[in-house]
Order: sequence, then C-alpha cells, then structure tokens
Amino acid sequence: MSEAPQNEPAPVTEAPPAADAAAAQAAPAEPAAPSLDEQLAKAEAAAAEHRDAFLRAKAETENLRKRAQEDVAKAHKYAVENFATELLAVKDALEAGLATENASAESLKSGMELTLKQLTAAFGKHNLAEENPAGQKFDPHKHQAISMVEADAEPNTVVAVLQKGYKLNDRVIRPALVTVAKAKDA
Repeated sequence: MSEAPQNEPAPVTEAPPAADAAAAQAAPAEPAAPSLDEQLAKAEAAAAEHRDAFLRAKAETENLRKRAQEDVAKAHKYAVENFATELLAVKDALEAGLATENASAESLKSGMELTLKQLTAAFGKHNLAEENPAGQKFDPHKHQAISMVEADAEPNTVVAVLQKGYKLNDRVIRPALVTVAKAKDA
C-alpha cells in the first residue's frame, strides 16, 4: 500500500453560499448612484426655483425704478409749491391795497413797503438773493453789460445798475444789467 506524502497542503474548501450572504450584510452598503432621470429632475427643479427668484427680483427692481421716476416727476412738478404759497400772501396784500378806495399816497406807500418786505422775506426763505453789483468789478458770469462809459472809476468796474440781478442757491437766474467804466484814453 502506498502512503500519501505528509507535507501536502490540505484541500481548500469553499464557504457555503449562506456565509457569502452574511458577509455581504456585514459589509457597509454603498449608496446607489442616482439615475440620470433623477439628476435631471433635481436640476430642472433648481433651475425653476432660480428663474422664479430672478423674475421676482426683476419685477421688484422695475417697481422701484417706476416709483423713483414718479417721485422725480412729482418733485419737478411741485418744486415751487412752497414758494408759490409765499407769493400768494404778497398777491393778496397787493390786491387789498388796490381795493382800498380813498387811499392817500402815504397809506399806499406804506402798504407797498410792507408788501415789499413780505416779498423780500419770501425770497430770503427760498434762497433767492438779490445781486446789486454797484462798484464791483464786472463779472460776465453775473452781470450783463449794456454799455461802457467813461467814468472816474477803475476800468471794468460797474458804475450803474439798470436792473438788479438774482441768484437762486448761488446760481444766477437773471444777470444784473449794468453800465461799466471803460479805460480812459491817454
């Protein structure tokens, strides 16, 4: 009889199928990758959400622009409202003075002086300043020269004011009409 060698390795036996199932359950399960249809649905939902937010922001911006435009239009339309209200009092005073019968020259003069004070106060309240440049250096930005005359004053100096000028908040709205001294011929 022959004997089998003793140094031979033992035959490998496979684990029964039940053991494979238990090992699979013990191993951590990998999450299944979402399908392309699921990814597409998520992307479409996100795009719809962003589009809605964009449309809302665009509508809000348009509403703000319209409101600002209306505010500017109203500001232009009613900018002189306060000034006009002040002038109504002056007009009322002038009409009252004219409506007075048997008024003396002195009472008319005092009424005119009071009315002029009202008008000057209204001008001051709304930054409308009088420009009377007599004796000042001629400035073409503030004055309009009507003529040049020989005078004892320094050349290019205002010697006579024919009509006062006016500034509104440091902007000339009517230049003063003036006569300017010219250089003397030597």
